Amino acid sequence: MKWSIIQLQKYRNEDFKINETVEMNELTERHRDIRQVEPVRVTGRGDISSSRITFHLQIETTLTLPCARTLVDVKYPVSLQTVETFILNSSYIDEELHEEVHELEGEVINLRPVIEEILLLQVPLQVFSDKALKEEGMDSGNGWEVLSEEELEEARNEEQQDEPAADPRLADLAKFFDEKK
Repeated sequence: MKWSIIQLQKYRNEDFKINETVEMNELTERHRDIRQVEPVRVTGRGDISSSRITFHLQIETTLTLPCARTLVDVKYPVSLQTVETFILNSSYIDEELHEEVHELEGEVINLRPVIEEILLLQVPLQVFSDKALKEEGMDSGNGWEVLSEEELEEARNEEQQDEPAADPRLADLAKFFDEKK
């Protein structure tokens, strides 16, 4: 996942195909919730020009994360597409401010740190194991319960029907806000 600029310039008018599988176990040290990272498969292509190199990547792996309720291991599949652009000459950066670009450090392009950051951004705040989702114990508690949107709408309709009608002597006041004068 590391290439020199000279090596990549040979593919300027040709397809530069990427099909690699890499180990990224260091992600477990960078994020406390990641317990294990299966080998990361990176496929795609690179578009190489004189001023920039753009990689169109498909990244696939499975992260092992803790269940938010039971702390058991949960396999969380990650499959995403991304486009990463590296600017070869820093004078071109002003023109490219409308898109996210990476500036070169030295004469080598290393996709590994970019892919690591992308994967770290994919870690959700919570994941639940199948067993935790099937348990009925977390749907209600003391003074609260989880409702679907349909159940909430029904409850609101019932509350409106249960409300007493407004005092007929005040009915003319309701018309006051409807009129536009």
